[in-house]
Amino acid sequence: MTSGAWGQTERIGAVPPSLPARALVTAALPYANGHVHLGHLAGAYLPADIYVRFLRAMGVDAVFVCGSDEHGVPIALAAEKEGTTPRAVIDRYHAANDAAFRAARVDFDIYGRTSDPAHHEQAQYFFKRLLERGHIDRRPYQQLYCERCARFLPDRYVEGRCHHCGAPGARGDQCDSCGRVIDPLRLGEPRCKICGSAPAVRETVHWFLRLGDFSDALAAWLDSHPEWRPNVLEGARGWLAEGLRERAITRDLSWGVKVPVDGAEGKVLYVWFDAPIGYLTFTKQWAAREGRDWREFWCDPATPVIHFIGKDNIPFHTITWPAMIMGVADGTSLPSAVVANEFLNLEAEGAPRGAGQGGLKFSKSQGRVIRISDTAQQFGSDAVRYYLTAIAPESADSEFTWDGFRSRYAELADVLGNLCHRALSFASRYFGGRAPEARELAPSDRALLAEAAATREAVASDLARHRMKLALGRVMDLARAGNRHFDERRPWETRKTDLRDCASAIAASLSVARSLASLIEPFMPDAASRLARALGGASPPLGKDSWRLVRDAEPVPAAELGEPQVLFRKPDDAEFASRVSACLGLARDGTRGTDG
Repeated sequence: MTSGAWGQTERIGAVPPSLPARALVTAALPYANGHVHLGHLAGAYLPADIYVRFLRAMGVDAVFVCGSDEHGVPIALAAEKEGTTPRAVIDRYHAANDAAFRAARVDFDIYGRTSDPAHHEQAQYFFKRLLERGHIDRRPYQQLYCERCARFLPDRYVEGRCHHCGAPGARGDQCDSCGRVIDPLRLGEPRCKICGSAPAVRETVHWFLRLGDFSDALAAWLDSHPEWRPNVLEGARGWLAEGLRERAITRDLSWGVKVPVDGAEGKVLYVWFDAPIGYLTFTKQWAAREGRDWREFWCDPATPVIHFIGKDNIPFHTITWPAMIMGVADGTSLPSAVVANEFLNLEAEGAPRGAGQGGLKFSKSQGRVIRISDTAQQFGSDAVRYYLTAIAPESADSEFTWDGFRSRYAELADVLGNLCHRALSFASRYFGGRAPEARELAPSDRALLAEAAATREAVASDLARHRMKLALGRVMDLARAGNRHFDERRPWETRKTDLRDCASAIAASLSVARSLASLIEPFMPDAASRLARALGGASPPLGKDSWRLVRDAEPVPAAELGEPQVLFRKPDDAEFASRVSACLGLARDGTRGTDG
C-alpha cells in the first residue's frame, strides 16, 4: 500500500495498460504575448513532459509537439500597448518562452511558430475544405464598434460585466471568473480596452463554423472515452447540452492568417480556429526535419494523439477542434485523450521574511507572477518540477506558496537525497567505492527489492492514466521505505560483526537507489542523471526503454561506483529568502517579475 504522506492510499502492483508503438503528445500553444510562468508549467507543460518521458522509458516512439500561438487579439493588444509591432512582440516572447521551457527541462521535439508561412497554408487548407464541404457560412454579424478608435472591436478588445455570473472584467471571448464563453453583445457595461469609451453596435460580415453539424458525432465520440478526467467530460458535455451554435471563426484584424476567400479583406482567422492546427503543422515540420512520415502520427488509428491543456482550453479541444477534424474528413485522427489540469493559484502568502512579497497575490494582469526561468535558475529544475507535481491541480485548483515549496524541497533532501547519499557514502567508505556482492540477501532485503518492483508497476499504471501526482507519491514512498530499511538493518554495526550481512544490506539499499534513479527520470531528469553517475557501474539505463530493462527485484551487480554527492542541498533562511527575491525579480532590477 502507499503511505498516507501524500494524502492517498491505494494498493500497488496494478498492471499498466498496454501501450502503443507510437504516440503523439501535444501541449497547449502559449500565447507569445508575455512570459510563461509556473501556473502555465503546472497546468499543461510539465505533466505532458513527464508523460512523454514515461512513454519513452517504456519503449514507445513518442513525439512531443508544441509552439508559440502568435496570432490573435492578445498579440495585437500587446503590440498596441507597447507601441510596437506584433512581429516584434512574438519574436521576443517566442525566444523567451522557448528558453523558459528548456530551463524547466520540458524538452519538446519541436517548438514551432504559428506565424510560419507553412502554418498559414495549413490553416487556410482547413478553412477552404470546411467551406467546400458546407460547414462554414458567411453572414452579417452585429459587432461592437468603437467610434473613437474608428474600428470594429474583436473580442479581447472589449471588457465588461459577465452576462453569466456578473463578474466584472470579463473579456469579450471568455469570463475568467466562471470560465464560460461570452457573447460580446451581452456584456454589461462594455468598454473599449484601448480608449475606454463605450462602443456602439454595427453590422459587419463574418464566416461561421456550423458546430451544430457535429453535435451527434461529438456526443458519440465523448461517450467512447469514459476513462477521461471528469472535468474534461463534464465541460464538453455541458457545451453540448446547451446546444451548439454557429461560431464566428474570423476577426477584424490585420495580424493573423488571412481568410482565403474574396470579400474578406481586413479579416483573419480566429486564433482558436488557427491555433490547434499548429499541432499538425509542427508535426509535419518535425517529420520533414527527421526524415519521418507525419502520417504515422496523425493518420494511424493505432497511434494515439494526446493533448495536455489547462481547464480553460477544454471547450476548444473537445468541441471546436474535433469538429474541425470531423468536418475536414481527410483521415486526420481525432484526439485519443484530452488531459486538462485545473488552475494553480500563485500566492505569495507565507513568503519568507525578506522576500518582499508577503501577502500579495500573484497576477499576470498586474505583473505579479513567478517566472519559470527565474525559479529554475535559483532552485534548479528538479525542485520546481517536484513541487509542482506534488501539488498538481489534477482534480481541483491548488495553491503555490513559498512555505510549501521550501517544505517539499526539504522533503527531497531528507527522503530521496538522504537515502541515496547514505548508501553511496557507506559503500564508498567501507567497500572500497564498489557495490558489494550480495551473496545471500536477508528476507528484509528481498522484501525491499520486491517493493521496488511493485512500485514500478504501480507508477507505470498511474502514469499511463495521467495520474502524475499519485505516481510521484509512490516513488517517494519507496525512498521512505529505503530509509527505514537502512535504519533497521544498522549496517554501521554489522560491518564490525557480520560483513556478509552488511554487504547484503548495502547491496539492497543501492538497488533501491538504482530503481529510484530510473523512476525519478520522468519527474526530475537532472537529478536522475546525477544519481546515475554516482551509481557508476551499478547505474540503471536512462531514457528510451529504460523501464523495460531495469530489474528492480534483483540486487545491483558488484561494480565500481561513482563519487557520492549531495543530490539536494537545503539553503538556510537567508539564502532561501534571497533566492525567492530573485525569482520575483526584486534582486534583478528592483521591480516585480512581469508576464507582459
